Amino acid sequence: MAKTQLGARVDEDVAELAKKRAADLGLSVGDYLARLVQDDASGLRARAMEAAAHFLAEHQAVFDEAEEAQQTPRGPRAA
Repeated sequence: MAKTQLGARVDEDVAELAKKRAADLGLSVGDYLARLVQDDASGLRARAMEAAAHFLAEHQAVFDEAEEAQQTPRGPRAA
């Protein structure tokens, strides 16, 4: 497939995040951006976000219990 060069201006922090994330995945920044666009256009990202929201809604009580357990002091404490 032929490649087309695009130019985009983004904040420095966004550019650094893109570079770091691309490196983490072993991709060039261009390939990383292409993957993001393809995932977004195909609906993959939206389906993943819906699945995550469904999971959190279904298991919210477990997360609430874990959070409460972390905030509740246990047993006697030294002064």
